[in-house]
Amino acid sequence: MKRIGLISLHTCPLAALGGKETGGMNVYVGEVARHLGRLGLEVDVFTRSQTPDVPMVVPLGPGASVVHIEAGPQRPVPPAEIVADLDAFIDGVETFQRRAGAEYALLHGHYWLSGLVAVELARRFGGVPVVQMFHTLGVVKNALAEDPSEWVPQVRVEAEARVAALADRIVAATPLERAELAWYCGADLDRVRTIPCGVDVDLFSPGSRTAARARLGLDAEWVLLFVGRPAPIKGLEVLLQALARLKADGFARADVRLVIVGGDRDEGRDDERARLRAVAETLGVGAWVDFKGPEPQPALPEYYRAADLCLVPSHHESFGMAALEAMACGAAVVASRVGGLATTIQDGVTGVLVPPRDEVALAAAVA
Repeated sequence: MKRIGLISLHTCPLAALGGKETGGMNVYVGEVARHLGRLGLEVDVFTRSQTPDVPMVVPLGPGASVVHIEAGPQRPVPPAEIVADLDAFIDGVETFQRRAGAEYALLHGHYWLSGLVAVELARRFGGVPVVQMFHTLGVVKNALAEDPSEWVPQVRVEAEARVAALADRIVAATPLERAELAWYCGADLDRVRTIPCGVDVDLFSPGSRTAARARLGLDAEWVLLFVGRPAPIKGLEVLLQALARLKADGFARADVRLVIVGGDRDEGRDDERARLRAVAETLGVGAWVDFKGPEPQPALPEYYRAADLCLVPSHHESFGMAALEAMACGAAVVASRVGGLATTIQDGVTGVLVPPRDEVALAAAVA
């Protein structure tokens, strides 16, 4: 049987969530692979090996496996630095394919780096069709950036345009992303399909708030929740500023707790979390904030059920998986009116949307 090859070069679906390069994409790739396997297909997810302690091939479920390819240092590396190891990764996948006697009917790239890998492997494998999902576009990040420090490298922008031109089909998570692919990358809209991301409703489902808080040891009167990477683009500093404004305005609920789930397991290596902790102290809301660090996906529903509000204050978000997970658990959501969040959330119906980077509007929505 011919196989499907999923390329997730820079991040592994088995990785702990909430780190600098892990989040919704990891969950998405893993779930797509598992569900394709359950349909009777054989699926290999190729990812760069980041530790020598993990076996080369790790089962994901029936018919699906993760294949770790050694390319460059076996440790986490920022995506922009992986470009130098692309050829080694491509050669590694080709070697695995040859030794396993595998034939691939389709290659599915995830993120721009994986797209470069997919189009080159397709050429080497004799013209195998390529499906690409970017998850986030660097050119859009640059267009929205308010500071040059937020810009992504030009090599990424050029690579996105190249992959968009060569892929047989492109998956967009929202109608907005589909339009951005055409506008910024020159993608042929006849080759772009809008397929919204889903959520596992067997895992993410409503439950008792009281019981969830008891199990998590949360005894605050008012629990706010943020789930995701503590990266600048996620808007956590704006959220802390909104909390400070609420406190200064004499917020009616005196017992408030903001629970932040995400970040590196080793806080000593998590510069952004340390910076945000210092910002919270400077703003006078340090006692309101609880940095929990990363949690495995099966633990997340309990946090959503425990929350009065789930906050997604991102400056940009291609889709916004945390908002969807929160809604599936019955949590109220306040999010920025950006990217996929503007489509995922019906303002005033399934949540509240506020302008990005606006702590005044965010504070008003929370209050």
